[in-house]
Amino acid sequence: MPFIPAAQPRPRFGLGLRRPHYQDFLSGGVPVDFVEVISENFMVAGGRPREILRRVRADYPVALHGVSMSVGSADGLRGDYLARLRALVDEIQPCIVSDHLCWTRYGAHNSHDLLPLPYTAETLDVVCTNIARAQDALGRRMLIENPSSYVAFSHDEMSEWDFLAAVVARSGCGLLLDVNNIHVSAVNHGFSAADYLAAMPYEAVEQIHLAGHAQGRHGLIDTHDQAVPDPVWALLRLALARAPYAAVMIERDDNIPPLPELLAELDVARAIAMEELASCA
Repeated sequence: MPFIPAAQPRPRFGLGLRRPHYQDFLSGGVPVDFVEVISENFMVAGGRPREILRRVRADYPVALHGVSMSVGSADGLRGDYLARLRALVDEIQPCIVSDHLCWTRYGAHNSHDLLPLPYTAETLDVVCTNIARAQDALGRRMLIENPSSYVAFSHDEMSEWDFLAAVVARSGCGLLLDVNNIHVSAVNHGFSAADYLAAMPYEAVEQIHLAGHAQGRHGLIDTHDQAVPDPVWALLRLALARAPYAAVMIERDDNIPPLPELLAELDVARAIAMEELASCA
């Protein structure tokens, strides 16, 4: 499937739709261009969550962000999962559908965690086969997000950024570039975040995630429970210099502040994007 870059007239800015802010979004008038939801939270037909999503969708474009497709699973993707996701896609008509470069499941067991992959030619075959099946089942191109990681494999044959570029080239998928994850992994593994960003195929970058993290005992942890820190803002600026029309979204999944606080952070992202656009003019 050849990659076809998305044509966007201007930067777009969104927030994650989380329970504490449901009523704000149901009331309308929140100054965002789109909202993003965790796909699996809405993949049951009927019920209150699906009703809320339908009502929000009447006022805002929706991005679906998955956490358990498991594109790295050697035994392939689950047909029932793809069918339920396709039903949600058909109903909501999302602006973006994404998931992670990881594995979460083997057989019937789901780890409920985003587990790392060895970056080898064999893994590349598995990932691209699974992404191709998902895109065929969904009838659309997906975005794949770079993970945060805490361990590396001694038998890696390539860097994460080279692996991602190969996935894009072979599968035709797009990229969801998480600059917080890049920072977390760069600190944990001792590589250059700037070098990582310089190697990305920016024609494929359609969305950028921002988030905060925490200091763990042995490294940084991607917690999504803090404000976006300065090093992550700096990486956003570098990314937007190369992909100025990518959709930008802030993830906050714990320690969720009042909505005005998140909107103020989003205004920082808007300002950075406009500065980078002006510099490209």
